[in-house]
Amino acid sequence: VHLLFLHETGSNNPTGISSDMDKIPFHPYYTIKDILGALFMMLILLILVLFSPDLLGDPDNYTP
Repeated sequence: VHLLFLHETGSNNPTGISSDMDKIPFHPYYTIKDILGALFMMLILLILVLFSPDLLGDPDNYTP
C-alpha cells in the first residue's frame, strides 16, 4: 500500500531543499567508466594470452 501511494504522489525531499547539486549525470560518467573498465580487462586478457599462454594451463597436459 505504501508503494502505491508513493508512486501516485511522487517522492520529494522532506526539507524542501533541492538536492540537484550533488548529482552527476548517468550517461557520460558511467558509460565512460564502464568502457574503460572493459578495455582494461581486455588488455589484461590480451597480455596474458599473448605473453604467457601456458601460465594457467594444467601441468598434466605437458606429460608425454
